[in-house]
Amino acid sequence: MKKKTLEILSNRLVDAFLKNKIISPLPLKYTKRLINADKFRKLCESKIKVEVIGFKAGGTGIPVMKKLKEKEPFYASVYKRNFLKSGKKVKINKSTLGIELEVFYLIKKEFFKFKGKVTKVNIRKFITHMGPCIEVVGYRQRKKGIKSFGDLCSDFGANVKFLVGKKIKFKKINIQNLKTNIRNKNNSQIVDGNTKSVYINPINSLKFVLNKLIKDKINLNKNFYVFTGSTVGVVPINSKGTFIGNIQKLGSVKARIN
Repeated sequence: MKKKTLEILSNRLVDAFLKNKIISPLPLKYTKRLINADKFRKLCESKIKVEVIGFKAGGTGIPVMKKLKEKEPFYASVYKRNFLKSGKKVKINKSTLGIELEVFYLIKKEFFKFKGKVTKVNIRKFITHMGPCIEVVGYRQRKKGIKSFGDLCSDFGANVKFLVGKKIKFKKINIQNLKTNIRNKNNSQIVDGNTKSVYINPINSLKFVLNKLIKDKINLNKNFYVFTGSTVGVVPINSKGTFIGNIQKLGSVKARIN
């Protein structure tokens, strides 16, 4: 990767991110392979001087992972400017890919002092709350579809907006087999899902993100959110309206798409 070219491209994408603009597609050599896309994401994120409130896991659907011949998901930063309460409005455009329904976790800032490896046994001591979330996903480029995880990762993880439902205190539940669904209140569109479709389960997805943060030496020094990936895949937005997502035992969340 030529440094000058990378700087120019990253500046263009950062400008599009900050000003809600759409630019021409990034060159394939920076987006096709996840390893290159992740480096590009980190470069772009280093230029964003707004508050980070957490991180998202992307590419957590195992069938899609196998189809695209990817070895693992990816993660990306989530910014406060893209973080909304349930029921708020979200404006979409032609580069919007769709809408997702996820489990989120709130993590203690003490996690950043942890030096070991996060496991399914010790992970619970870091979690304070959990709840349902709707994520609107899309590009800041004139492109459609997903040919590789690099497409998503390189463009700030393809995250547009996160709308969070009521958070509840973390408790031990059968998170790997909770029924979920999302529907458009304005028409008959409804999609069913299950938490087991998220990289085995949302806790496993959370573990992946936390271990990546340790590896990359990330430190926010505050409590933060982790969004674990879609339980319903990427649901196309067939028409604008109010989308309502429900996750068994966790509650509901709404997004007004216009």
